[in-house]
Amino acid sequence: MGRRRTGLFSGGTRPLAGAFDHFPQSAVRFLRRPKLRRPVLVAAFEGWNDAGEAASFAASHLARAWGAVQFAEIDPEEFFDFTEVRPEVAIGEGDSRRVAWPATSLSIATVRDEGRDVVLLRGHEPQLRWRSYCETVVALARGLGVERALTLGAFLSEVTHSRPVPLSGTSSEPGLLEKFAIEPSRYEGPTGIVGVLSGALADAGVPTTSLWASVPCYSIPLSAKAALALVEVTTAMLGRSVDKVALEEQAFEYESRMDDLVREDENVAAYVARLQELEEATGGDLSAEGLAEEIERYLRGRRSG
Repeated sequence: MGRRRTGLFSGGTRPLAGAFDHFPQSAVRFLRRPKLRRPVLVAAFEGWNDAGEAASFAASHLARAWGAVQFAEIDPEEFFDFTEVRPEVAIGEGDSRRVAWPATSLSIATVRDEGRDVVLLRGHEPQLRWRSYCETVVALARGLGVERALTLGAFLSEVTHSRPVPLSGTSSEPGLLEKFAIEPSRYEGPTGIVGVLSGALADAGVPTTSLWASVPCYSIPLSAKAALALVEVTTAMLGRSVDKVALEEQAFEYESRMDDLVREDENVAAYVARLQELEEATGGDLSAEGLAEEIERYLRGRRSG
């Protein structure tokens, strides 16, 4: 049996006193001070790193299913251009108006038996001062005693919606990707906050794994199927269970709607047929670069035909 904890959050005491005191008042706002057991950080961002909203949807599902409770937020003032990611206004009780700013939320999902607590970091990809932003997250991770980190992302790829979602990743933990049959990523090129933060955490000595789901280029919004794939491998790596029934139903509905799209749009149908031919011819082993070249040749042929 694990050591009994007196509560999720501290009251008058501050178990992490001094750990975060160097932050500017504007950078991190604590709603309460958490007590954690061997925490692991799971981070996902809306925006460039989030094709089909798969990564952010996966993280939100975990937060809901695990009953995560928010304990802090990173204030957006230093990190966002509000003309790009605008605050939202809502009407509350008594017709009062409230402005919600695009802050990064940190919440806790605890466990009752032996295991790790999970710190979920969610928000929109910041536009400004990425190095300072990542330094803030790294300092938070250290202050919270985070032992491992998982970052989630999704990208558009030349894959079909009917096949299992291809997953790839990078990890500073030797052998971890192979253990879970995750294809090592060979991507080089522009990156988003997920790539930068993953590198910053690993450089700071936090064992970090970055998981990416491939979403079809012709996908409708919100790929629940890709989100489900990320949830399944994340929970497997964490050794924690989660209720996936609702997400599985949404993934089935997503695939049905994609089938409808292919039936109703002849251009999409032709594109998907060509992808399927290539997948069958190569057994799914054609490299991303080779597949992209084949598709480009096919599209050029259609334009010139």
